[in-house]
Amino acid sequence: MHPAAWWLWALGLGTAATRTTNPLLLAALLTTSAYVVVTCRPNTPWARSYSAFLHLALAVLLVRLVFVVLLGSPVPGTQVIVTLPEVPLPDWAQGIRLGGKVTAEGVLFALYDGLRLATLLVCVGAANSLASPSRLLKTLPGALYEAGVAVVVAMTFAPQLIADVQRLRAARRLRGRPDKGLRGLLQVGLPVLEGALERSVALAAAMDARGYGRTADVPAAVRRTTAALTVGGLLGVCAGTYGLLTAAGGGYGLPLLLAGVAAAVAGLRLGGRRSPRTRYRPDLWTPRACLVAASGVTVAALLTLASSVDPAALHPGVVPLTAPTLPLWPAAAVAVGLLPALLAPMGRPAPEDTEYREDIEEPS
Repeated sequence: MHPAAWWLWALGLGTAATRTTNPLLLAALLTTSAYVVVTCRPNTPWARSYSAFLHLALAVLLVRLVFVVLLGSPVPGTQVIVTLPEVPLPDWAQGIRLGGKVTAEGVLFALYDGLRLATLLVCVGAANSLASPSRLLKTLPGALYEAGVAVVVAMTFAPQLIADVQRLRAARRLRGRPDKGLRGLLQVGLPVLEGALERSVALAAAMDARGYGRTADVPAAVRRTTAALTVGGLLGVCAGTYGLLTAAGGGYGLPLLLAGVAAAVAGLRLGGRRSPRTRYRPDLWTPRACLVAASGVTVAALLTLASSVDPAALHPGVVPLTAPTLPLWPAAAVAVGLLPALLAPMGRPAPEDTEYREDIEEPS
């Protein structure tokens, strides 16, 4: 499976999550991503990072609720849950309060908002668990290769730490030593840090030996043209996306977005001349990969359409308090995201990508 297909699928689910605050639809998106991850993820260290993203999403949700309890909510409410002691603040802090009344409407609004962000984080974790970072690096254009290596190394940092912690805790349990609590954390943390430093030094040596960062001779005019096209294209993409998301920019948003994409693609193709490389066994876009990517894009498109057709169903109100209902055809659209579980079930275990320096491509 092409790694970009998994990222497009996951980003499609994440985009769909940003279009709704309905907890039932968000729960359906969470269930869809979890089922696909359990069904399709390979047996590799980076595939175990999904649980870490689940814990991060739960922490974000709890922090959002704690903030609304301590600092209040902009949503007016009448159903008071509890009244906390209010701390008086100076005049320059008007509009901010500490403590006071905690209303059910404010807590419910914070729960919906935090659940949306948590779902987005879980979707990113699903992509990180399903797509090999090293294989995804090989699909980047040459102009973004250096930045891609930095991103991939950063993305694989957390899975490597998780694998090291699990290995060291298992070793301590076999030796009859504590592996939980503050004492166990302190005694496990130092070996984990030492292993991370050793891997970083080994990775740097391997990258230097394989010519990482060395570029071909390109005329100065080509370099300036490449920089202008790339930067201008990315700015055009940002401005066009902003125009599409706002009501006032509907006329110029789409043309500016298309022009920005064309300029960015041209700049990336010119920039690829600076770092020519050969790819060993490149990943191909097979029909299954296209269907996986299309399923995520379809979910995002249908939820975006539903948010404009029936916004009340996708954004349930909290004033007055009402129970959210499950809209049928948006829920059916979320079910399209389960298609990868049928197209790409986990077969034989994939080889563990524990040494990422072996996947760094050499300049030609």
